[in-house]
Amino acid sequence: MKLRCWTFILVIGVFTACQNNQSAQKDKEKIISGATEQSCYTYTKNKDTASLMLIISGRIITGELHYQLFEKDSNKGIIKGEMRGDTLVADYIFNSEGKQSTRQVAFLRKNGKLIEGSGEVTEKNGKVYFRSTSDLKFGDAIEFTKVSCK
Repeated sequence: MKLRCWTFILVIGVFTACQNNQSAQKDKEKIISGATEQSCYTYTKNKDTASLMLIISGRIITGELHYQLFEKDSNKGIIKGEMRGDTLVADYIFNSEGKQSTRQVAFLRKNGKLIEGSGEVTEKNGKVYFRSTSDLKFGDAIEFTKVSCK
């Protein structure tokens, strides 16, 4: 009788553990598959162009940013940052004139567009940062329009 009771408890325990493991695996798959979103943006004005591709995973953002501004050196690189409310604040690691540089960038999400911010900057350890992200201006800057990703 005791053996039957222990066998029954053991079978129930194994069954429950398997169900919990399957449930945890399904939750993990949902998080992995549903957590990332890709968005693409472009900017064109006169002879200036820029493109921005973002991979969004919760608050964490990574992607590629490319500026091709008329009569200026092109620069292309990656961004790594996070959403702070409706503003993306990221480090832009790029190559220009054969040199790798890092500068902070910020984009305000407004009406389906991303508007690049500008403000006072400072340099620290070879990286350019905004003195204060709360003092950024989002007026006369580059305005990215959402497009379908290629």
